[in-house]
Amino acid sequence: MSFLSNSTSFLRSFYLLFSLLVAFNLSAQTEKVRLAIAGMSHGHVHWILNEMDRPDVEVVGIYENDKELVERFASRYGFSMSLVYDSLSEMIKETDPEAIAAFGPTFDHLAVVRASAPAGIDVMVEKPLAVNMEHATEIANLAKRYGTQVITNYETSWYRTNEKAYEMVQQGDIGTLRKVVVHDGHEGPMEIGVGPEFLSWLTDPKLNGGGAVTDFGCYGANLITWLTNGVKPESVSATLQTFKKDIYPQVDDEATIVLQYPKMQGIVQASWNWPFSRKDMEVYGQTGQIMSQDRYNLSYRLQDQSEATSLKLEDRDYPYDDPFSLFAAVVRKTINLPAFDPYTLENNLIVVEILDAAKESAKTGARVYIDH
Repeated sequence: MSFLSNSTSFLRSFYLLFSLLVAFNLSAQTEKVRLAIAGMSHGHVHWILNEMDRPDVEVVGIYENDKELVERFASRYGFSMSLVYDSLSEMIKETDPEAIAAFGPTFDHLAVVRASAPAGIDVMVEKPLAVNMEHATEIANLAKRYGTQVITNYETSWYRTNEKAYEMVQQGDIGTLRKVVVHDGHEGPMEIGVGPEFLSWLTDPKLNGGGAVTDFGCYGANLITWLTNGVKPESVSATLQTFKKDIYPQVDDEATIVLQYPKMQGIVQASWNWPFSRKDMEVYGQTGQIMSQDRYNLSYRLQDQSEATSLKLEDRDYPYDDPFSLFAAVVRKTINLPAFDPYTLENNLIVVEILDAAKESAKTGARVYIDH
């Protein structure tokens, strides 16, 4: 009788412990990620300010030392000024964030990681990862040293059309890759009316690392690195020009980058001179072609087809359909990004290396060879 009583007591304790563990795990999965914002001058900050009541992240602090900008955005979006700090280190100390989204100049990405990594905080920056390879290398070294994650957000990472193109390439549907052409850009940041706080550093060669070559050249370098599973080009050649010197006197507004691989060619066309906004990609293989026209429309034609097949696609599956959902999942480690995924540090180190080589090629007029 005593044995049965002890067994029953043990089973009750076991089930109680098991229930507590399940409840703890469910709570950890549903609890919002504590997110801080570092900088507010990047135009993409409006994404999160428009969604402060998200179910997956909670904004616990905002770092920005431009008081006028903060007050303007607080009035527009209704967030409390108690969230705002004019010191990044103080914000981290006082709010204890799990993650930081950087929305300041690209030059400041390194400073954000310098402050975040020792505190064990994961970071998401807006594209590109860094203004140059020196900054990018230090970011990578800090992430490795402190075991943190640094991801880079691109709008084209949300596109189901690009995911479909990647799947078709990996499955061999169009044969061996021969050429990838990526077009990105718009009429120009001044022309489309970006905010003055954004325009001031977007057109600064130090703070942005360049003009259209960095603002939009990074998209093509990122996508081609993904499609090739992280293969670096053998060489990079580039032509940078400024057609609107009265508007953009310090940076390029037109960039063409040619990436040479052993058996294929990549062409990146980045511009602040398109007649309209565009983010599209052409992928050519030995036996077919794929045209990713925008976020939802894709067409492909195989060698034995007389005409192209057009597809209308939906958004990517959760959490890949939204950068903050994805960032929350990365922070909580509920997903593992595949090698050389567009968000990954390893992909974006190659992107910055390509952009550095492009700027050097344009400056010298010579092809720049990439170390392997």
